[in-house]
Amino acid sequence: MNTADLSALKPLAGIRVLEICNVAAGPFCALLLADLGADVIKLENLGTGDTLRAWPPHTGPENDRLSENFASLNRNKRSVTLDLKNPDDNAKAKNLIANADVLIENNRPGVMKRLGLDFDSALAINPKLIYCSISAYGQTGPRANEGGFDVTIQAMSGIMSVTGEPDGAPVKCGVPVADFTAGLYGAMSICAQLRAVAQTGKGVHIDVPMMGTSLAIAALQTSEYFGVGKDPVKLGSAHPRNAPYQAFKAKDDYLVMAAGTQALWETVCQILKSPELLKDERFTSTALRAKNQIALKELIEVILQKDTAANWIAQFSQAGVPCCPINQYSAVLN
Repeated sequence: MNTADLSALKPLAGIRVLEICNVAAGPFCALLLADLGADVIKLENLGTGDTLRAWPPHTGPENDRLSENFASLNRNKRSVTLDLKNPDDNAKAKNLIANADVLIENNRPGVMKRLGLDFDSALAINPKLIYCSISAYGQTGPRANEGGFDVTIQAMSGIMSVTGEPDGAPVKCGVPVADFTAGLYGAMSICAQLRAVAQTGKGVHIDVPMMGTSLAIAALQTSEYFGVGKDPVKLGSAHPRNAPYQAFKAKDDYLVMAAGTQALWETVCQILKSPELLKDERFTSTALRAKNQIALKELIEVILQKDTAANWIAQFSQAGVPCCPINQYSAVLN
């Protein structure tokens, strides 16, 4: 790869980012910018550092153990520790602000103001600064002063109401989707504002509420409510408007099949050697299959019990039907 190719991989080279963040949402936002070439300086609490440093698993020499979780969210960054309540250290932080293009913080609203490092104070130091605040509920509004974590935002935003089996207990996504979605929206907004500030020369405050970004990715669910006044429900791995489109149990293991078109559905019936399913009035259209998907799943699984998941996956995949195993991360990463 030549120098020009390497430069294309780092479009944010020359941009300096000051990260005053903890745990996930803010560090992930800064990580995305670092991966794009930005020079990220992570400011951590003196003595304790980022809370994520204490999270297992830890690896490395006994006298220099490192959290793998921390490393995954803080690669490509430089780090400095300061006590922001100490006047001398606070002054050092302000010097870092003066030389930054971007500041990212994910503290509870009010914390940065008490430290004299809020947007207005930072803008007085650096008039071109892009200041990104990530919080649970945003910088204004009735819940602005409340804290929140990924699981509480998944609950408040409605994500948990559509996650899990229909008759099961509330379940959160296994991946911290509220944290990482907020970080992603923050990074995207910062990239947009880098262009705007280059033209206007005026710094901006970006407000990224985890509640708002979690709602933003639920466009299909919220549009259903706004459209017909009906709450979406939990369907396990199934889809509200498509079937067969979920996990199915074969002879020895589960597989996931997504026959999202009529042509794919016809192919599925051919592979299952079940032409009668094509003629069944409950399954003659995508809408009807979705409406009767419980009965459809039961019929399909009776047939799938005749062979292993691997053999079914091979047959479906060869015929062009999207089908795959449910991998553990060890299978994905090796």
